[in-house]
Amino acid sequence: MAIKGVLFDFSGTLFCVESTESWLRTVTGRAGLALPQGELLHWTRRLEWAGALPGGVAPRMVPAHLAQLWADRDRSAELHRAAYEGLAREARLPWPELYGPLYERHMEPAAWAPYPDAAEVLEALRARGTGVAVVSNIGWDLRPVFRAHGLDTLVDTFALSYEHAVQKPDPRLFSVACHALGVAPQDTLMVGDDRRADAGAAALGCAVHLVDHRPVAHRPDALRRVLDLVDRAD
Repeated sequence: MAIKGVLFDFSGTLFCVESTESWLRTVTGRAGLALPQGELLHWTRRLEWAGALPGGVAPRMVPAHLAQLWADRDRSAELHRAAYEGLAREARLPWPELYGPLYERHMEPAAWAPYPDAAEVLEALRARGTGVAVVSNIGWDLRPVFRAHGLDTLVDTFALSYEHAVQKPDPRLFSVACHALGVAPQDTLMVGDDRRADAGAAALGCAVHLVDHRPVAHRPDALRRVLDLVDRAD
């Protein structure tokens, strides 16, 4: 089997979101709140426990009243925002006016950093003539993140869950990407960090390769394995 197209997940695969502490510090700073480090860490821990940062630490427990919203969160922009603002409110911050700005911060390109080998791997795939798509469960347009980091020209198409009202592991989202690339699923490799969501591509016939979702500084070269898989298939 020759690999003619590679599908990549976004968060935890090509990019990593900033830490919860950085997220909270940025938003409180903009609001004119100079928090002592101890207080900042206290609210950081509460937000992490709640799983309030999209792309960050998963919720320790989703409250019953948010369970359905959480399950469907990536089907639309409205559901995504409601789910994550709902989780943030579980942290009981003393500044209720910050729930909106916290959600909006995570959509800024500056809140994201590409993994060190992302550009190298995408450029190598482009040089090989291999099609590249980003397939993401998400509630907002991540294309500006790629543009800001200079990676947009290395991606041929985006299949974003909220734009199609369908979320991984549903094979239909992977099918959208394969169709846009003009490649058969059997000639496609899906690369992601979520064993349940991203491995759903296997139901369509795609090969699947998983990477660990780790901070940028702790995962310098995991994506390079993709090039080995493409070369070996050829």
